[in-house]
Amino acid sequence: MRNITPWLLAVPSLFFMAWGGNHFTPLLPLYDEVADLIPWQTNMLLGTYVFGLIPGLLVAAALSDVYGRKPITLAGLISSGIGNLLILLGPFSLSMLYTGRFFAGLAVGIGMSVGTSWIKELSSPDWDPKATVGAGARRPSLTMTLGFGMGAAVTGVLAQWAPHPTLIPFIVTITLLVLTIIPTALAPETVGPNARQLPPQTSWVGQLRTPSAAHPDFLIKVATAAPWVFGAGGIAYGLMPQIMADATGDFTTIYATTLAVLTLGIGAFVQPFAQKLDRKLDGRGLPLGLALVVIGICTASMAALHAGPITGIIAAIVLGLAYGTVLVTGLTRVQKIAPPRDLAGLTGIFYALTYVGFLFPTVIAALLPVMPYSTTLLIFAGLALISMIIAFGRIRRVRGPWYKGRS
Repeated sequence: MRNITPWLLAVPSLFFMAWGGNHFTPLLPLYDEVADLIPWQTNMLLGTYVFGLIPGLLVAAALSDVYGRKPITLAGLISSGIGNLLILLGPFSLSMLYTGRFFAGLAVGIGMSVGTSWIKELSSPDWDPKATVGAGARRPSLTMTLGFGMGAAVTGVLAQWAPHPTLIPFIVTITLLVLTIIPTALAPETVGPNARQLPPQTSWVGQLRTPSAAHPDFLIKVATAAPWVFGAGGIAYGLMPQIMADATGDFTTIYATTLAVLTLGIGAFVQPFAQKLDRKLDGRGLPLGLALVVIGICTASMAALHAGPITGIIAAIVLGLAYGTVLVTGLTRVQKIAPPRDLAGLTGIFYALTYVGFLFPTVIAALLPVMPYSTTLLIFAGLALISMIIAFGRIRRVRGPWYKGRS
């Protein structure tokens, strides 16, 4: 593997940690029946994933700044394997399902903070002279999105047509995670005493401080936009299949798979174009993505009102465009704001905020006894509209005494 461009060796770890975390999503309707769950418990399988993901994002980034990207990434692969094994062993146990989802989320958190920073660093001119402008943001976001989409596609097809739907998809996933250890171990380290970038002279606890997180542009614009990344995704492929379960009948699993693949596939496809458009619009691609969130959620509300699976597919397409646009333009803004020492930390905070959106379907389902899905979705569309208005304006880099006074 010596002739392989270094960043490509780091890609499988992020790809398969994303796979291992999201491939479960098309199975939500299946486990709704297998474990006899009520709607909010089913959606809480997404929420529990978030509770693992956030410490993975925040703590793992600090640990990797001190001990290196590679060992923490390997720990993420192990965590994903443990999480999927627990789900495989306990399909009828809510506690086993929640615990497994926690470890899967922890792994995705590690991938999204450490893996993203690792690929960005390996996409710098020192490691990859052929890398184009924006490759450091585009490569990890595309890798992650494709991992989410491919995992959902393979698992959904296996669950719909292969035997033992609560067994086979997890055996495949765990096998792939184990095999991924090989290229990860061979990838070059970018942080540490033997790497080009020396570790900071502080403990990992000290590294938890991320001064640039207090930057006004991050707090006001990026932080309010971030939850709509997976708010859009969670509504499209987490909530919509459950809303359409009666209309899709025996094909609910493959319908859920279709929505997941469409949302994530379109999200991956649009990212390079969204990044170019963002540059042409002088950094204003983020509110454009949020406008798509508003349109997509309104379309989802129409689908819920009329129980229309086709309208649900249209909503997933629009929300996929929104997901990819807000993700890549938000990450680009983060990389403009963060100085080098804060990059992993601020990236982790950004992704932690994006995953807050996975709690939206749980809230919407919990409100079902009070108001129908269509009404709640319109309320969420209004909240997204507020975020869109806030996000307008150019981003300012961290510069001068403002940042120095907080370092």
